Amino acid sequence: MAYIGPLPAETFTSFATQEFSTSATTSYTLDHAVTNENEIALFINNVRQQPGSGKAYTATGTALTLSAATASTDTMYAVFLGRALQTVNPADASVGTSQLAATSVTAAKLNNDIISGQTALAETPADTDELLVSDAGTLKRVDFSHLKGGGQKTLLHTITASNSSSVEFDNTYITSTYRDYHITWSNVHSASDARLDFKVSDDNGSSYKTDSDHQRASFGLASDSSTISSNSNDSGTQFEVTPLNLGSDTGESTSGHLTLFNFLATDNFKQSQGHVTFTLGNQTFAHFLLSFTYKKTNALNAVKFVMSSGNISSGVFKIYGIT
Repeated sequence: MAYIGPLPAETFTSFATQEFSTSATTSYTLDHAVTNENEIALFINNVRQQPGSGKAYTATGTALTLSAATASTDTMYAVFLGRALQTVNPADASVGTSQLAATSVTAAKLNNDIISGQTALAETPADTDELLVSDAGTLKRVDFSHLKGGGQKTLLHTITASNSSSVEFDNTYITSTYRDYHITWSNVHSASDARLDFKVSDDNGSSYKTDSDHQRASFGLASDSSTISSNSNDSGTQFEVTPLNLGSDTGESTSGHLTLFNFLATDNFKQSQGHVTFTLGNQTFAHFLLSFTYKKTNALNAVKFVMSSGNISSGVFKIYGIT
């Protein structure tokens, strides 16, 4: 008859026996390890003894313990009814979760490369990426969105200008995902003698506002004679980022930032605030605090930077969502 499964290690096995040299003691050592006393039949003076706690004997491993000491004149032997014959490895993939007892896998059984051996994430985690944390000693998984904290800025888009007529951030980036937005510009050069302006739109950039509802106020310090300068207009047609014209000479550039406050709301005038620094051809350096208000409650969903004439020669513009 065919045999199903792995062949047994031994086809026939005879019971092993062990004879003891007796003395006035209750403790003996077995030749073979056993799980408990029921795996041996113990005979003293050819009389089989009753196994079990409170009975004639107990056994575990190779330790045999009698309930009463033998005498040196006694004869004693054991018949091994069950014993380990060999070590058998389970077949590959044969051990499942149901065969493992709860909490049976401990830290001592885990290799220290369980984390270092995994693929490293070389970027900021996505909001839905999960991390492990210990909650009062219990491991739990948690989305990164719950850990990254508030008040941070998320970079949404970067534009590198290169002889560009304008730099625009439309409703692809200004959405209801964020309430406020932050825009920065770095080392922006003008192709001609012109001012950097900031414009707003309520139709996704199809057109930009040129009405007289633009209020602006800027206040700053110029380095030429340590004079304090101001620039304001209560009914302008655009927002002037640099109150003075930039030239196209080497070294003439501007950097700065603006925060747009709740531009998508329809119950408030639109406010923005920031700072600008710029250097003019005569090496005059200036720093201004900027404050802009568009005096309508329209939801604004696109903005752009332009020179008052000519193109933006170069520079880097970034827009961030404020979480």
